[in-house]
Amino acid sequence: MSIDAIDRNIIRLLRRDGRMPNSDLAAQVGLSPSACLRRVRQLEASGTIRGYTAIVAGAADDGIIAIVRITLERQTEAYLNRFEAAVRSHPEIQECFLMTGDADYILRASAPNAAAYELIHKEILSRLPGVVRIHSSIAMRNVLHPATPAARSR
Repeated sequence: MSIDAIDRNIIRLLRRDGRMPNSDLAAQVGLSPSACLRRVRQLEASGTIRGYTAIVAGAADDGIIAIVRITLERQTEAYLNRFEAAVRSHPEIQECFLMTGDADYILRASAPNAAAYELIHKEILSRLPGVVRIHSSIAMRNVLHPATPAARSR
């Protein structure tokens, strides 16, 4: 499916508010509601839009989020498979991306506080198979998904 400027605008608006009523979406992209809904359904059917999600308040909102760059000893298929299988068994790690560049993987982990993240670092990350380097950065705030409605208006 080829994506044009209207499709890109639909995607941009839905990324900001996935529950936006179709009539509002249509008005903002300059289409009739039926034409807009047809485009959204085509984007969904093609897999361009793979789903919708809720951003849920919880412990991570009150705690810290760590973005972690991992370097492995080797980048063989066996090392990558072993590392990925181990990551899947730890719910503290919410996201894991195989990367190009100077890090082999980038992970996102959350913890209620720095002491709890230190335990994740010591007890989980440093024990993952094949890891030779861990570089953690702590997020200060999420610009795209603020924790509270009041934060959005800033």
